[in-house]
Amino acid sequence: MTQHTPTQLRIGICGLGTVGAGTLRLLEENKETITRRSGCEIVVTHVATRTPKPELCQNVAHSGDDPLALAADPSVDVVVETIGGYDVAFDVIKTALTSGKHVVTANKALIAEKGNELFALAREKAVTLAFESSVAGGIPIIKALREGLAANEIEWLAGIINGTGNFILSEMTANQSQFADVLQEAQELGYAEADPTFDVEGIDAAHKLTIMASIAFGIPLQFDKTYTEGISKVTPDDINYANELGYEVKHLGIARKTESGIEMRVHPTLVAKSRLLANVNGVGNAILVQGDFVGSTLYSGPGAGAEATASAVVADLIDLARQVVAGATFPVYPALGYRDASNDSPVLAIEEIDAEYYLRIPVIDRVGVMAKISNVLQDQEISIEAIIQKEAASNESVPIVILTHRVKEAKLNKAMAALENLEEITGAIMRIRVEPFHGEAT
Repeated sequence: MTQHTPTQLRIGICGLGTVGAGTLRLLEENKETITRRSGCEIVVTHVATRTPKPELCQNVAHSGDDPLALAADPSVDVVVETIGGYDVAFDVIKTALTSGKHVVTANKALIAEKGNELFALAREKAVTLAFESSVAGGIPIIKALREGLAANEIEWLAGIINGTGNFILSEMTANQSQFADVLQEAQELGYAEADPTFDVEGIDAAHKLTIMASIAFGIPLQFDKTYTEGISKVTPDDINYANELGYEVKHLGIARKTESGIEMRVHPTLVAKSRLLANVNGVGNAILVQGDFVGSTLYSGPGAGAEATASAVVADLIDLARQVVAGATFPVYPALGYRDASNDSPVLAIEEIDAEYYLRIPVIDRVGVMAKISNVLQDQEISIEAIIQKEAASNESVPIVILTHRVKEAKLNKAMAALENLEEITGAIMRIRVEPFHGEAT
């Protein structure tokens, strides 16, 4: 990095969208507080954007539209990447790191999918790639995992880490609405994109879970091994039956360390109403972490938005400023937590996990159907914890709802295939995993 007096840290922002603009505003509006807490002045000297905002850039000395030129500029100390996406953002970060600059990014997709290469480059160039804002917006979960809980063995973590999905399920629960209707409402309110795939199909949450699991368990980033399932098949009936059984339906990212390996999975989940995560509604995010010594800790707050994400970006900038002032040799900490080189724990396929399950089975209301279902489950050594069976108004199909005890998913898959071959079964079986979260305080 260019040598100069450590009384000033010169920042270049690439991308002036929601997060980039929020970061610039925060640095301007809270300038005195930030300078006092960081020990030096943090100044945005360069901006690169295709959508100029002169009203925001009055105090920025250099404004242009070439982020790669900014990333290579020797007068910039830290590059803040808020472009998003993959190709351009990757080139910007790689150019900055190669030039010996620190980088702060909010790009969870890029970190999750290409982070291993970028962190290796950061280590080679002895600079820091900071990414607090890539997970859960304004919630400081990266710092909590990497610093506050550093003495603990993390046993598991689980989180509501996508506000759009949580809003949709909350509204479906409150108003008995269909998924498609609430999705349209979320788009009209600006909570969901025109193409909501990343949010409702769990891809966004899987990116975030991949990053948290890497820090928690000291493993490489492995997005391609994170099981991902969305919420589009959840119905108001499922929510009602869950409620009758004492549960809420939440879209969770779950990472757990087991004797067999590490679970990394995103899917709809039944959570007991008494649990903390069951009571997080709307667009809020929350992450529950279980450490072996500290026990259960919960981190909640706004998971997205200009102000919340900018708060995390600037927190990383303040950390960097403090280290520059202290004359620290970078990187001060390993890129993704305290990487355990001896940890060769495999990431388990979804078929290898053990869980409890909710099953909604559409059947013809006929004598003996429950006995046939019980026999199929017994063949796979699946025991039943609870049943809801409604009477049919006529000879129509009716649902039988079952909660199972803990079983390996591979066995459940065999049972579901056998059940769907029964002549009394009238359609696809709905499966939702159940998480008891043993050890969590209620």
